[in-house]
Amino acid sequence: MRQIILDTETTGLEPGQGHKIIEIGAIEMINRRMTDNTFHRYINPQREIEEAATEIHGIRNQYLKDKPVFNAIAVELLEFLKGAELIIHNAPFDLGFLNHEFKVFGLGDGVIEQHCQVLDTLIMARHKHPGQKNNLDALCRRYGVDNTQRTLHGALLDAEILADVYLQMTGGQTTLLGESEALITQSGAMQSSQRKAVKIDPQDVKKLTVTKANTEELEQHAKWLALLRKESKDDVVWDKVADSELKMME
Repeated sequence: MRQIILDTETTGLEPGQGHKIIEIGAIEMINRRMTDNTFHRYINPQREIEEAATEIHGIRNQYLKDKPVFNAIAVELLEFLKGAELIIHNAPFDLGFLNHEFKVFGLGDGVIEQHCQVLDTLIMARHKHPGQKNNLDALCRRYGVDNTQRTLHGALLDAEILADVYLQMTGGQTTLLGESEALITQSGAMQSSQRKAVKIDPQDVKKLTVTKANTEELEQHAKWLALLRKESKDDVVWDKVADSELKMME
């Protein structure tokens, strides 16, 4: 599944009042794995940035004078977004600006919705945490996501932070095989405590004695099973097998 985590910075709050996008940051994620494919542009709005907006993102008109206008990057941006699910925090704000810019470019109304699905992480957070603060900084604190570099808003930085928050909100980062970081960590702990393997002569197999797991190893194994059960949403085979069947398998 291809997803794009996206954020924008603007000259003000209302595209209907002539405000424009001045920065776009977008990060590609495929099957919950970040790729190296990103889209990041600063844009010359050809109008003044409101001081209140500058206090949020720190961008001033002088920095944008030599940057392209939106029309110059519109086709490239749309090609990058096409067919993806966009993950945006407070999506109506960013979509309002993007659709307005694409309309001015000449592509008509609702361009984003014509080419992309949209997931609003603010709505998701409000469902998961009703009655609590659900801005990006609050979610970072809640999910343990490092946002210490976020002294000011920035489209690419905020997209990177939102990607981490989204993964935590939806079950944590997964590996290529689908295990969570918790499982990988626990697996590593189990393996590090195991004795080193030694080569055994087949003729000596009958002479081997079975060494039972010690208390520490049993505790680590129990933690591993608990994590597997949690990630499988309690749908695990060993819970369905009767004790008699387990004994036959031993």
